Amino acid sequence: MRQKRAKTYRKLMSLYCLSFGFRQPYQVLVDSDMCRLAVAAKTDLQQQMSIVLQGSVKLMITQCCIHELYLQGKSQQTAVDLAKSFERRKCNHREAILGEDFDVSVGDSNKHRYVIATQSKTLRIKLRLIPAVPIVHINRAVMILEPPNDATLKAKQQACLPLRPGHAATNSWELTPLVEPPRRRRTPKGPNPLSMKKKAVPRTRQPISNPHASDKALNADAVTGQKRKSTEVEEDGKVAAS
Repeated sequence: MRQKRAKTYRKLMSLYCLSFGFRQPYQVLVDSDMCRLAVAAKTDLQQQMSIVLQGSVKLMITQCCIHELYLQGKSQQTAVDLAKSFERRKCNHREAILGEDFDVSVGDSNKHRYVIATQSKTLRIKLRLIPAVPIVHINRAVMILEPPNDATLKAKQQACLPLRPGHAATNSWELTPLVEPPRRRRTPKGPNPLSMKKKAVPRTRQPISNPHASDKALNADAVTGQKRKSTEVEEDGKVAAS
């Protein structure tokens, strides 16, 4: 998958997670058409779904879809075996329904947070009228996550609005409106103390009480030095004479 498409899909799934309460592992409901196509194209649905949805997934299928595969004979036995490897969801139907009526399992608000993987165009048209339903299908051997429909965007805007005293929440996602955290204001920072030049410390001189006393001390040192030199020269002459 290209990086641009992966980034788009990651944003879409973050929208469903933040606004409608989706969480990993995502529950993916697979219909019979998707199972047949996966077997024909030799596609690993578990791996491809995790790549498209940008997270861990849990593949599921209803008993009605498995029954529909059984009705197609032994030619679809491989698809039946694939469907049996998924987790089964009870749809509580007395009689098996067709794949095109799969939207009955989703309901009006998709309270179980299902991701629907289907190849049926009729079913996808019905699901686009229900908010908070991610739809996945395969187009030319490429698995595609459809953008959010108008009902989903409208429900997201309603979820972002704060609840009023006289407003009654009709959907489950309206009970938890989004609250943005307060932003921290940037304040001007001071200079780096390591890059600042150190202040020059002024040197203090000791005051001299008697300026002539220092001159006398210097003269005395010079006289004593001359005397030491003369005594050293005399001693060297005596040693040489002896």
